[in-house]
Amino acid sequence: MNAPNFHPTRHQATQLAASPAPEWPALVLGSSSRYRRELLLRLRLPFTVAAPEVDETPRPGEAPAALALRLALAKARAVADLHPAAVVIGADQVADLAGEPIGKPGDHARACAQLRRLSGQTAVFQTALAVVRRSTGFEQALCLPVKVRFRALVEAEIERYLRLEQPYDCAGSAKCEGLGIALLEAIYSDDPTALIGLPLIHTSTLLRAAGLDPVLAAT
Repeated sequence: MNAPNFHPTRHQATQLAASPAPEWPALVLGSSSRYRRELLLRLRLPFTVAAPEVDETPRPGEAPAALALRLALAKARAVADLHPAAVVIGADQVADLAGEPIGKPGDHARACAQLRRLSGQTAVFQTALAVVRRSTGFEQALCLPVKVRFRALVEAEIERYLRLEQPYDCAGSAKCEGLGIALLEAIYSDDPTALIGLPLIHTSTLLRAAGLDPVLAAT
């Protein structure tokens, strides 16, 4: 037997419309990255930013994926300790070339050296994401690999690109949301923003699991 349709009376409809919105937990982005901040703005969620104090030095023999995942969790945990009632996002990214981690260059000379090594190669950008909410004991993390195939680059391209974009705070010197996209032949990923540093599909999934619905809480 089919369930009867529900047709609220005018009084019931008024009560439903007047129901208070749920109280969503505060959201904190545990990252100093302007790229992640700009990406998170797409979800239209109110959030604050807190820069975590975490030593990012790789451990001896640590694989790039393990390094990225450890740092993402460490950042989220460090900020969650200061904001226990909030939902905290931590993230990290390490470029992986044949199992060797390639981090942020920091300056022009290192960026040149990185791009010379990546020229004509396929690298995997290990993008790690962690979400922690201390008050409920919630903690989940994942590492999303993004395979990137670089074109064979000439020296003039490398120099011109670096002078224009100055991607010294980007893993592997690859600023794909800018001119860096022209250095590539292909990107393989199931989350389109993962290469920029924050996979928004997976972020939305973990936020929902932590008790913060990105669509219902959007403003």
